[in-house]
Amino acid sequence: MSLKEGILNKDKRAAARLISMMENNDPEAIKIISALYSHTGKAKVVGITGPPGAGKSTLTDKLAKKLRQEGKTVGIIAVDPTSPFTGGSILGDRVRMTDLYTDPGVFIRSMGTRGHLGGLSKATLGAVKVLDIYGCDYIFIETVGVGQSEVDIVKAADTVLLVMVPGLGDDIQAIKAGIMEIGDVFAVNKADRDGADRTQVEIEMMLDFNHSEWRPPISKVVALYNKGIDELYDNMNKHWYYLENSGKLMEKRIRNIQLEIIDLVQRELMDRLVGNEEKKAMILKMAEKVAHREMDPYTMSNDLVNKVILKNS
Repeated sequence: MSLKEGILNKDKRAAARLISMMENNDPEAIKIISALYSHTGKAKVVGITGPPGAGKSTLTDKLAKKLRQEGKTVGIIAVDPTSPFTGGSILGDRVRMTDLYTDPGVFIRSMGTRGHLGGLSKATLGAVKVLDIYGCDYIFIETVGVGQSEVDIVKAADTVLLVMVPGLGDDIQAIKAGIMEIGDVFAVNKADRDGADRTQVEIEMMLDFNHSEWRPPISKVVALYNKGIDELYDNMNKHWYYLENSGKLMEKRIRNIQLEIIDLVQRELMDRLVGNEEKKAMILKMAEKVAHREMDPYTMSNDLVNKVILKNS
């Protein structure tokens, strides 16, 4: 059975292999996904993000189990820090999701960031497409938890679930200019701790500055004990209902695809620019000229575009 046939027949090994090929920039993977692209767009993509230690993995686990109770199939992409030794995901198989691995209706994949600072692996969008073609009803992208650069999740998800915890205090003020604005649904996890009500009030106060049609709802949950998961799931569905009935879903996906196309073009141009040692040597000579003030960087970069990129287009 070919990879193309395997993924259409819900073969987990075929999906896993195709994701690995995407991580390794295998051109054959691009061909397969391009050929099957008409099968995408059906899954609901949920980004789960928030500061480190917020309990994102536990919350993802509980939400996945809730969906499985309703007969939905779930894909989970857990984006972890990259090992400096192997290039792979440090956390690897999520210890908090071990009982989901034997569920045939759940596909879990850990992916390393591979130096990408946006909280997402470069291959994450490709993995989302693979799991969409594979037939997952929901796809969760759980990010690494690195702070404000996690705004990248907006480019991949229909709904962004922002997980907060009590005790952050002034940290909420510190991150308000970053990830606070990207949340479509909020969850105050570990709500059995002191300060949960205060955290909710602080988030509500910050949302008062949000003048969009959709006001993100806030759920207090204790994921470890499965408390508040039903309410959180309802809030996620309300956001999906809003997206579909307001026309925002297609609007959001068109914007995300536009950003993806631009990103792919940038990568292609960079590959052409520094794709071999000869071009790297040419750029080094240009840099030396600029350093000695024989040329300016603006003229040099324009010449580089004309000589290297436009010449080969």
